[in-house]
Amino acid sequence: MDWTALWLSLRLAGWTVLILLPLSILLGRLLAYRRFRGKGLTEALIMLPLVMPPTVFGFYLLVAFGANSPVGGIWQSLVGRQLVFSFEGLVLASVVLNLPFAIQPAQRGFEAIPTEVREAAQCCGLSPLCSLWKVELPLAWPGLLTAMVLTFAHTLGEFGVVLMVGGSIPGETKTIAIAIYDRVQAFDDQSAAIMSAVLLAISLATISLTFWLSARVGRRLG
Repeated sequence: MDWTALWLSLRLAGWTVLILLPLSILLGRLLAYRRFRGKGLTEALIMLPLVMPPTVFGFYLLVAFGANSPVGGIWQSLVGRQLVFSFEGLVLASVVLNLPFAIQPAQRGFEAIPTEVREAAQCCGLSPLCSLWKVELPLAWPGLLTAMVLTFAHTLGEFGVVLMVGGSIPGETKTIAIAIYDRVQAFDDQSAAIMSAVLLAISLATISLTFWLSARVGRRLG
């Protein structure tokens, strides 16, 4: 069992969720409530990682994060090392890759809030920020919870983009999914089976916790 790879995967998933939570609230709420020119194109771009092959998407991210790109060049000038084949590059790639998993469920959660409820909050004199905190977030919480769980679970199992952007550097970019692949390539089926079972158990526990929390939230709001 490669505990270092598992811990790195958990760190990667945690950082991805932490970054995407506020983004999913802001963008999900914007897409749910506002009509603007180019909204359809924006939603299509957000959903793009779902339909693109992981290796193709990973290739474009590799180019975008490279030392010759604006993003990679700025990062290297500030930090002193390249963005690709680093944990920070993996986090950024994971954030981009998981945008549809984080934003779409959040958007559906905000869309499920009746317009009358938001109008009533405005009539009561609540500011937009207070309305978001006291009214909208409690009602949209199931969608946000689903978004974060999907993001966490998908990050744990991602392989193609992680391999393209991060490679397989032990302790830096070698995630549990890559470790499983390496064990299979080495014909070490026992180790691959153990790591796969651990990953399956974590994913199942995470999804089960989501259903349990959603049920509790639903009973409380009901």
